[in-house]
Amino acid sequence: MTGKTVTRADLCEAVYQRLGLSRAESADLVELVLSEISDCLEKGEPVKLSSFGTFSVRDKGERIGRNPKTGVEVPITSRRVLTFKPSNVLKARINGLTVADEEE
Repeated sequence: MTGKTVTRADLCEAVYQRLGLSRAESADLVELVLSEISDCLEKGEPVKLSSFGTFSVRDKGERIGRNPKTGVEVPITSRRVLTFKPSNVLKARINGLTVADEEE
């Protein structure tokens, strides 16, 4: 593992290199895709990307937590959290296996 984080600029550069769009068009395309994904998640809609995975928003209720240092009980407020479930295709690629490109 190299530990490198993939940034928006990296994504824009990859689009530029592979599709031959201008750098400005590549940046606009990446921003458009990320904006659309964000908007859907903000509305609570799941986002399923074939052969990649599914992003979804879950509502977590209020609960009582405990400060591990002091042991004092602390209320944890309700909130929405983002979850990601990778597809079987992505899991196989990460593990160096080949799987037919079929979705769950």
